This record gives sequence, C-alpha cells and structure tokens, in this order.
Amino acid sequence: MSIEIANESGVQVDEPSIVSAARFALDRMGVSPLAELSVLLVELDVMADLHQRWMDLPGPTDVMAFPMDELDSARRPDAAGLGPALLGDIVLCPDFAKDQAKKAGHSLLDELHLLTVHGVLHLLGYDHAEPAEEREMFTLQNRILADFRTAAAEAERKSAQREADSKLLGAVGLDDADRPEPTP
Repeated sequence: MSIEIANESGVQVDEPSIVSAARFALDRMGVSPLAELSVLLVELDVMADLHQRWMDLPGPTDVMAFPMDELDSARRPDAAGLGPALLGDIVLCPDFAKDQAKKAGHSLLDELHLLTVHGVLHLLGYDHAEPAEEREMFTLQNRILADFRTAAAEAERKSAQREADSKLLGAVGLDDADRPEPTP
C-alpha cells in the first residue's frame, strides 16, 4: 500500500504515525494493498480556500477528503476483489485540529489519527449527512481507532520489552555482537 504524506502546515507532527493510522484503517477495511493514498497537511488559509472552493463553506475545517474521479462510483473501493486503485487525497489542518483536540481532552496526534481515519472512510464512500449514515460511519470510525490504539500500544510494549532484553543481555555480555553465529 502506498501512502504519501506531505506536511506543508508548519506544525511538527509524527508523520509516520499518521501514515500508520491510514494504513491500519485501509487494512481494516480490506482495501487492496496495491491502493494509493495521499495525505496532505496544510495551513489554515489553504484549508479555508479548499473549504470555500469545494464545499462552498467559509473558513477552514479539520479534514477534507477528495476521492479520485476514476473510481467506479457504483462500487466502493473497499469492495472485495477490487484491484489497485488511486483512492484519493486526505487534507488535514493541524492548526484547526489543535483546538478540537484540546476541547476533546486528547493530544493533537490523537485528533489527527481520528481525522485520518475519518478521511479514509469518506474516500471509501462513507458519509454522515443522514442520522443512520452518521451512526454507521462514526461507529466504524470509533472501532477502527480503538483497535489502532490497542495495536499501537502493543507494538510499543513489545519494542520496550525488546530494548530492555537487549540491555540485560548486553549487561551480562550476551549482546548481539558477542553471540555466536548459528550453525546450519
């Protein structure tokens, strides 16, 4: 799966973590591993311009999703059997998301993960214009985010354990450099 990220926002963020959230959501939705996605982080004025131009709404917003027009609109990109696809672009505005994160009581990175998953779901045809659609999309979004957080915490725990094991082995003289090569 190819996920390109470009940060033009001027805000330092953990870009690999945002890519991981997008990849996790796409994997969870069964999107082809050959799919391509672009994530762009922009400044407030750029987002305000996009919001006005494409949604005819004033001011910036947190996330916008631009699905590729080439996709067969009668078939969602996460449908089984679909080959490689250019999914589209997700545009995030970290400056806008900062206030939302603060109000929600979590970090900017948590908010950007949420917005990334939200954008992925929009690219896959989910919407929240009607109450039933909103319930479906937000339930799915929350489930994906919870699973992502669990997987990320487990990966962090395993990494910390490997690091602790390496330190211990090094302290007793059994670090990787001192271990004999296995014989075939």
